[in-house]
Amino acid sequence: MKFDKLAEARIKQAERSGKLSGLVGEGKPLKASTSDGSVEAFGYGAMAGEGVLPEEIETKKLIAKQKEVLQNIADPDTRKLEMKKLADLQMRLSMQEEARRKYFR
Repeated sequence: MKFDKLAEARIKQAERSGKLSGLVGEGKPLKASTSDGSVEAFGYGAMAGEGVLPEEIETKKLIAKQKEVLQNIADPDTRKLEMKKLADLQMRLSMQEEARRKYFR
């Protein structure tokens, strides 16, 4: 089944069961989006609207923090340990991105 047909079927099912009643903003037009219109952009926008961040975004924040930590370390042994942490975070991000790409295929 094509994604658009599956999505439409799920929406109709949720409407029939009442899961779409009483939601915040019900009956109001959607805000104009600056996204590219992709399913992925829509998903991120919906999550942001609810105050939830995807794991990838959280991991990117952790990577940025870890890079800041590395800038302030002079000791070679400590630096090596912190670089290992950064490498682990970068590997985790790659795995999350790959999982997302496979999901949206």
